[in-house]
Amino acid sequence: MQIILYLSVALIAIAFLVLVIYLSTTLKSLQGTLTSVSKTLTGLEKQLDSVTSETTLLLQKTNALAEDIQHKSESLNSVVDAVKGVGTTVTKFNDTLKNITDSVDKQVDENKEKISQIVQWSNVLLELKDNWQARKQAKNKIGSDKGKKVRSH
Repeated sequence: MQIILYLSVALIAIAFLVLVIYLSTTLKSLQGTLTSVSKTLTGLEKQLDSVTSETTLLLQKTNALAEDIQHKSESLNSVVDAVKGVGTTVTKFNDTLKNITDSVDKQVDENKEKISQIVQWSNVLLELKDNWQARKQAKNKIGSDKGKKVRSH
């Protein structure tokens, strides 16, 4: 029985030795994997730092761009308001001009008869003036022809 006991203890020791060798191999493999993961995480940390700094710069540039767009939008709003004011002024001017034109048209229609008479009288006066000038020239010509005849005798 003692032999069985020694054999059992030897078998347990051999099994424990195999277990320790297997665990040692597994732990060495796990150590290599963890070392690789550690290196990868270190690389990722560096990349993450780089991405973080680039993101910060991008955010600052985006904020500056948004502020610039805001200022330009405000400037554009004042230009649009000014153009709107010019448009309103032109519209009022056009309305005033239309009112004046309508008023003149109404006055012309109301005074059409008088205007027609004024034009007729103007024509008569122009004809009288032309006739008067023609007579004056004819008198001057007759007077100058007599003077020529008197001198030639």
